[in-house]
Amino acid sequence: MSLSTHTAAAAAPGGDTRPVVSLSGINKVFSNGTVALRDMSLDIAAGQFISLLGPSGCGKSTVLRLIAGLGDPTTGTIDWPGSPRDSDGQGSDSQGSDGQGSDGQGPDGREDHEIGFVFQEPTLMPWASVFKNVWLPLRLKGMSKSAARDRVMETLDLVDLAAFAEAYPRELSGGMKMRVSIARALVTRPKLLLMDEPFAALDEITRFKLNNDLLHLWESFGWTVIFVTHSVFESVYLSDRIVVMAARPGRVVADMAIDAPYPREDDFRTSTTYNDYCRLASNALAEAMNASEQS
Repeated sequence: MSLSTHTAAAAAPGGDTRPVVSLSGINKVFSNGTVALRDMSLDIAAGQFISLLGPSGCGKSTVLRLIAGLGDPTTGTIDWPGSPRDSDGQGSDSQGSDGQGSDGQGPDGREDHEIGFVFQEPTLMPWASVFKNVWLPLRLKGMSKSAARDRVMETLDLVDLAAFAEAYPRELSGGMKMRVSIARALVTRPKLLLMDEPFAALDEITRFKLNNDLLHLWESFGWTVIFVTHSVFESVYLSDRIVVMAARPGRVVADMAIDAPYPREDDFRTSTTYNDYCRLASNALAEAMNASEQS
C-alpha cells in the first residue's frame, strides 16, 4: 500500500481506453498576478471516482472550473479524447457565434450537456419549487415543463426527493437542499460529474449519509466523478484515486490509488484498510502543506 501514479483506465464501450478528459501542462494566472495552477497535468479515465485533496488555495476549485469551461487556462491544454468530435482522432475547428462548435460542442471538444456541476452551496432559487429548480438546466435548453416532467421526477426519485417536488427551499433541511442541487446536476444525464466540496457545510451524520448515497448512484450509473474535498476521511471513503495538491502555486504532489473494493459500507470506515489509507493520505496532505509553506 503506497503512493503511486495511477494510470489505470477503464475501458469505455467499444474498448476505448482514452481518457475522458486530459489536462496537459496547465498554468493559470489570475489578473492580479496570483498563480493558481502551475504545470498541472492529469488524465481522467472513464468511470473513475477521483478526489482532489489539498489545503485551501491550492487550486482544486479552479481545476473544476477550467474543466467545466467556466474559465480558460493561461497556458496548457484541456483535451477530450473520447468525445464524438474526436472519434477519428482529430478535432474540429468549426465554431458557432457562441464559441461552440457547429455540432454543439465547445472548441476543445467538450460537450456541455455531458457535464454536471455541484457547487459548494446549493444555490437554489428560493422563489421556485424543488421541481422548478431541478428543471432549470433543461428549461435553459428549451425543454418545456411538460416535456421535462418525467425526467425531473425520475431524477428526484434517485435522490429520494420525489415527494418534495412542490416544496420550496425554505422548507428543506441543509442535506435536502444539497440533494436538490445534485438532482439539478444529474437531470441532464451527464457523463462527468464535477463536485466542489458539496458536503463540507453539513453535519457529520448527514455527510456520511450523502457519501453513501453518492457512491450508490455512482456505482449504479457509471459516471466519472471529480470530487473536491479538504477531508482525508471523505476522500478515502469515496474514491478509487486521490490526487493531492499543494498551494502557491497549485500543483499535483501525489497521486494515490485506493485499492479497496466497492461497494463500501459503514463498516469500511472502521477497517484496517481504511485506516491505513487514511494514514497515507494524511501524510501526503502534510507533505503538500509543507511544500506550500516552503514555496
